[in-house]
Amino acid sequence: MKIARFSHDNRIAFGIVDDDDLVVLTGDPMFAGYDTTGERVPIADATLLAPSIPRSKVVGVGKNYRDHATEMGTAVPEEPLLFLKPNTSVSGPGDYIVLPKQSARVEFEGELAIVIGTITKNVTEEKAMEHVFGFTIANDVTARDLQKSDGQWTRAKGFDSFCPIGPIVDTEFDFPSAEIVTRVNGVVKQQAPLTDMVHDVETIIAYASSVFTLLPGDIILTGTPAGVGPIENGDTVEVEITGLGILTNPVVRPRG
Repeated sequence: MKIARFSHDNRIAFGIVDDDDLVVLTGDPMFAGYDTTGERVPIADATLLAPSIPRSKVVGVGKNYRDHATEMGTAVPEEPLLFLKPNTSVSGPGDYIVLPKQSARVEFEGELAIVIGTITKNVTEEKAMEHVFGFTIANDVTARDLQKSDGQWTRAKGFDSFCPIGPIVDTEFDFPSAEIVTRVNGVVKQQAPLTDMVHDVETIIAYASSVFTLLPGDIILTGTPAGVGPIENGDTVEVEITGLGILTNPVVRPRG
């Protein structure tokens, strides 16, 4: 089932994607289930928003594709390499990626994102998928120069607008058969099957939940393939994952 969060007629709602329409739900399906109001809204008339707003946190996994670890000049981590992004970094499809004045080099990182559906602590790999609400697309935008100069990643990955997600959440996503492609201004920059991940989805969820409690709505970013690179004012970044659609975001550097 594909779920969208959208705005229409001065309200924000959730809907099930049904061809070209959104079947409006009575509330957030993560908490209220899938009861519908009977209303249908054409997707063309709606503005799609970030499909999930983390109540707590965004968890990232660094260097989870071998070729990306190589291009960064480091070894592949033996265990998932975790970091956090604030929930204020989350934005939606079509929203601007805002280049901060503190950075001279901001880069894209297309990724698969896990949306946690239940309170999750010390879950096993075998039961990890029982705690997943669905999957969506993310762009783990990173100020690469600040990442290197700071020696840790919080500031580099934590700016407002540095975690676009969307356009939908798929509750039945078949990730083993999917491919991720990132384009900048229509030019392919990243392309890899999701099976190239070093640590798979179940391992990541189990490992993260052994460190801290995952709450409903929390997002886990699963790492980016090789090919990361800079984005500039006026660029458009597209991250596409088979079955999840395309997450598109323009890039802007404010004046002053």
